Amino acid sequence: MKKYLLPENGRFYKANLHGHTTVSDGKQDPAEVKRLYMEKGYSVLAYTDHHVMVPHHDLTDENFVALTGYEFTIHAPDELYKTIGKVCHFNLIAMDPDHNKQELYYENAYESKNEGKLEYDTSYPPCELIYSPENITKIMQKGRELGYFVIYNHPTWSNEHYPEYTNYHGMHAMEICNYSSLMGGYDENNGHQYDDMLRAGERIFCVAADDSHHCVGGKKDDAFGAFVMIKADRLEYKTITDALAAGHFYASQGPEIHALWMEDGQVHLCCSDAKKIFMTTARRKARLVMAPDGETVNEAVFDVAPEDIYVRFTVVDCEGLPAQTNAYFTDELFAE
Repeated sequence: MKKYLLPENGRFYKANLHGHTTVSDGKQDPAEVKRLYMEKGYSVLAYTDHHVMVPHHDLTDENFVALTGYEFTIHAPDELYKTIGKVCHFNLIAMDPDHNKQELYYENAYESKNEGKLEYDTSYPPCELIYSPENITKIMQKGRELGYFVIYNHPTWSNEHYPEYTNYHGMHAMEICNYSSLMGGYDENNGHQYDDMLRAGERIFCVAADDSHHCVGGKKDDAFGAFVMIKADRLEYKTITDALAAGHFYASQGPEIHALWMEDGQVHLCCSDAKKIFMTTARRKARLVMAPDGETVNEAVFDVAPEDIYVRFTVVDCEGLPAQTNAYFTDELFAE
C-alpha cells in the first residue's frame, strides 16, 4: 500500500516564508512586494518584518495569501555580537488569520514607524532578550503554544554553531537555505546544520526562503531564489498554514518534486529534470541516483530500513540547484 509523504491530492502553491518591506528595513512596500512576487508565480508570502507584526489581510485575494508574521531577534552579549556578530533570529508566522495581536514583543526601532498599526497583547510582559539556549527555547516554545509556526533562520549568517542550535527546542522548521545570505557571500546551504539538529533528536521541517529586503535593484537582488512548494487543497490562509504544520511541502532553489511516496519498504520520488537525486539518513548510509553524461533523470527509488532513523531526499538540477524534502522518520514510515 502506498504511503504518500507529499499528499497525493491538492495542488502546489509557491511560497516565500521570509521577507521584509518598508514596515521595517525593506525597500518596497507590502503591496509592491506582492506584485513583484506574483509576477514570478508566487501565491503565498509571509510578511516577516523585524520585531513588529503588522497584518496585511487587505492584500489577500483569490490568487494570493498574505501570512501574518514577524522576525524575532536576540543578540549575543556585546563581546560576541560586536566582535563576531553572533545572534539568533527566528520567524513567527500566525497559524490563524484572526491572530493579529503580538504577544511576544520588546522595545525596538520600528515601533514609532508603525504607530497605530501595532497591537500588542499587554497581558503578556515584554520578552527578556537573554542570549541563552534556555531563554531562546522558552520563547520558541511559547510562540508555538500561542499558535505561531516557528522557523529558525540562517544559522550561517547568524554565526551560530552546533552547541547553540542543537539546544534550541520548540521550532517547527529551520532554514536549509537563505537566499539573501547566499547573495551576500555566506554559505547558507544548511544541510549539515539540519542533519545536526535531526541527529540530536529534533523532529523538524526544513524551508528555503529569500529573506528579501531589496527584492529588485538596490545593492543586491535578493528575491525569487529560494522558496517552498506547499501542497494544499485550496488557496486559503488556514488551509495553507495547516499544510505547513503537517509538513506538506518541500524546499527548493529551482527543481520541482512532483510526487513522493513509500511502498514495500521503498521510497519513490518523481521530479523535474535532474542531474542527481540522493538520500540522506541519520547514520553513515547514503544512496545516489546519477544521470549519465548529457542526460537527466526524473525519478528514483530508494530502499529504506527501520534502522535508518530518518530519511530525506535531495534533487539537484543541471545548474547545480537543489530541492530538498523534509526528513521522514522511519518509526512513522513503518508504522501500521
